[in-house]
Amino acid sequence: MTEHELREAGLHGLASRLKETGALTSDWPPAFAAVPRELFVPDLMWPGQIKGTGQGDVINRNADPGAWFRAVYSDVSLTTQWDDGQHSGTGKGRTPTCSNSQPSMVFSMLAALDVQETSRVLEIGTGTGWNAALLSERVGPGNVFSVEVDEENAKSARERIESAGYHPTLVVGDGFDGYPEGAPYDRVLVTAALTEVPHQVIGQVRTGGAIVAPYATTYGGEGVVRLTVQRDGSAVGPFVGSSAFMRLRQQRQKRRHVREYLGGEPWPADGVKSLTSLSPEDIGDWLPMFAIGLQAQGVFPWTETYDDGSYTLWLRDTAVTSWATVDYEPGREEFEVYQSGPRDLWDEVTVAYLHWDAMGRPGWERFGLTVDGETGEHTPWLDHPSSPLRPIG
Repeated sequence: MTEHELREAGLHGLASRLKETGALTSDWPPAFAAVPRELFVPDLMWPGQIKGTGQGDVINRNADPGAWFRAVYSDVSLTTQWDDGQHSGTGKGRTPTCSNSQPSMVFSMLAALDVQETSRVLEIGTGTGWNAALLSERVGPGNVFSVEVDEENAKSARERIESAGYHPTLVVGDGFDGYPEGAPYDRVLVTAALTEVPHQVIGQVRTGGAIVAPYATTYGGEGVVRLTVQRDGSAVGPFVGSSAFMRLRQQRQKRRHVREYLGGEPWPADGVKSLTSLSPEDIGDWLPMFAIGLQAQGVFPWTETYDDGSYTLWLRDTAVTSWATVDYEPGREEFEVYQSGPRDLWDEVTVAYLHWDAMGRPGWERFGLTVDGETGEHTPWLDHPSSPLRPIG
């Protein structure tokens, strides 16, 4: 097939799939057609997996244009940068740090943003530039402001956006600060996962305006939240679905090695032994991790796997005071636990999980978030802001 035939088949096929799933709502197909994804994907990229996580091997447009077009018009994310640009070549780096996001996620978030023809929009995280171009097509480039912290990504995005015929305001800067020069905004779209919704960004949004952002807990799990800014300066709203974005660069956390928690002693050091009937397998999916993280605060997991299918689930706190391990072995009904420090981390995680289970295992859409307008305090809730979730730990 020629590149023209690959392009046409890809565009129509992806549009049909996105419409079938409901991601491409009735107001976005013209922009989807006018701003083809391929214009915002470099020649070298690493496609995500259709099922599961991780990236596949590199695809080079010049070497295999057919594979490149098939990846571009698949509903997967495409990694375009590793290790903040420190990695080069065709192999995989350590950590993906920029991507062209999964199309179903892109258009689901744009649908949640609910822009109008004259909406003034701030995007935090220009990335490859596709979102900024789509928004420019929809609301006009004069109403679009996009901030990118990485200078090389910003430069490449500007070239792609301007080559596509759009000239929004593109800024190299810290997205955590928003862009006060363009405020006030009707909408804010964040394309990197937040562990804290920046108070200063909320202050740049009109009363009644909306912020759509991926919100990640320290424990793991992540969902897209749609916050509406209130008269008192607070922002309140529900989660609208799951997500899995790279963290906002300014909110990344450097984890300490487990040996720093053990005080130089071999495991289990001073850990107190117990048994649990709750299997680590029960709490490892994205939704229960999210639910646990909304309550068990300041704790994060890490899994040490073994060749026989068993593994050790490590829990550590961000203050580097407490740790716990749970040993999973296939076929067992009880599992060995060790806990150390002022916090009993496995007990906290168990309480959070059992609370979610007792409430009927609510999905993403039953959770919500309130960010206080004065203190910046984040309060997750279930079903209604008047039903806050009690923090544990």
